[in-house]
Amino acid sequence: MINLTILALIIGNTFSNAAPVLMTGLGGMISEKSGVVNIGLEGMMTIGALMGAVVGYKLGNPWLAFLAGGLAGAVFGLIHAFVSVSLAGDQTISGIAINTLAPGLALFLSRLIFDGATQTPSIPLENKIPRLFRGISDNQAFNNIFGQYATVYFAFIMVIILYLVLYKSKLGLRIIAVGEHPKAAETLNINVSKVRYGSVIFSGFMGGLGGASMSLAVVSSFSPTLIAGQGYIALVTVIFGNWKPHGVLLGSLFFGLAQAIATYLGSTGLAIPIEFISMIPYIATLLILIIFKGKSQAPKASGKPYLTVEDV
Repeated sequence: MINLTILALIIGNTFSNAAPVLMTGLGGMISEKSGVVNIGLEGMMTIGALMGAVVGYKLGNPWLAFLAGGLAGAVFGLIHAFVSVSLAGDQTISGIAINTLAPGLALFLSRLIFDGATQTPSIPLENKIPRLFRGISDNQAFNNIFGQYATVYFAFIMVIILYLVLYKSKLGLRIIAVGEHPKAAETLNINVSKVRYGSVIFSGFMGGLGGASMSLAVVSSFSPTLIAGQGYIALVTVIFGNWKPHGVLLGSLFFGLAQAIATYLGSTGLAIPIEFISMIPYIATLLILIIFKGKSQAPKASGKPYLTVEDV
């Protein structure tokens, strides 16, 4: 029987695990809304995690480190946008290339900066992203649920902001128009290239923030296995969420819950191989992808290269 404290701990871990995937998934959703598939989220998360850990350790300022992680991801977003938009290259191949290049660069930089080490030194607790609402109550269940890192609340707030931007603003309508009918959007004097560039760079920035939240909040250092496929999980949340911010939120929470349950099972001492327990979040995510793939409707121009009149 799970008591209230353990249940609160699982809920709290669900939020903590979901936040990096949520940030990255929201970025991937915006990119695809504009018509550009961004498979390179895994690489963008990895380089963001490395830069967050490096700046956090060297400068001791978690917010500058968080921003640095986002900017590192944005650089690779720019690369992806150049290949996908300006060169009208294959978006899938570009994303795969980034998923190979960015982790390799992260390992190279880690070895270069830390004398050959592929894992960065641990960031002191006081230099990590702070927890909010921790300690304002003596109730342990309250602290477990609401005493989250600031990045968790940031991720949830971004869901609301992006919903308002997409469906209540002129910019959002332009992003949607470019992702659905770029030719029609161009006849209305919408610069397709600029909208797609901005969307893809933003997706890289959010992916970098997702990675940095891993190395600055969830753990306190960067290692080669830190991201471990979470960029791909973020892509699944986009499909599961039907390319909508609140849908991505639900998909991220589902993954976070699966990971929290796996963590709890791993701590109970059950006679289950740890390898099988570690597989639970990924198997669960694969199942929801199979179940909901046919029920999701991608933007009509997603993944299709498009050259504007100025590009030709």
